[in-house]
Amino acid sequence: MAKKTQKRLPRRREEFTYRGFRLEDLRKMGMSELIPIMPARARRKINRGLTRGEEHLLTEFRKEHTSIRTHLRDMIIMPEMVGKEVEVHNGKEYFKLEIQPEALFHYLGEFALTRRKVSHGSAGIGATRSSKYVPLK
Repeated sequence: MAKKTQKRLPRRREEFTYRGFRLEDLRKMGMSELIPIMPARARRKINRGLTRGEEHLLTEFRKEHTSIRTHLRDMIIMPEMVGKEVEVHNGKEYFKLEIQPEALFHYLGEFALTRRKVSHGSAGIGATRSSKYVPLK
């Protein structure tokens, strides 16, 4: 019996949709149309009102500035922010990130981590007695 040879098509990246809406549709929507689509936590934050700093940051994104730096880690990523670069402060330095469509309605702070990975070394001065007997290399 002859094997069936299947011709594999290259995997195409599908267009991004969020709950059935394309990114272009989300950008055209007003805030009142976006609110029912948002997750509960983002919806609650928007309903309670944005702070003056958050509103200023949104206007900076709308003005098409090239470099935007912010300390507002609790700002929700809105559709007009997608595709732009922003530098978010992580407590020590500014972390540069490009906002992807998959990050929609997440917080900016989720993508600029504040803690680093800990890699422990060998026992040092003041170590306990049991940790002194770590074999040498």
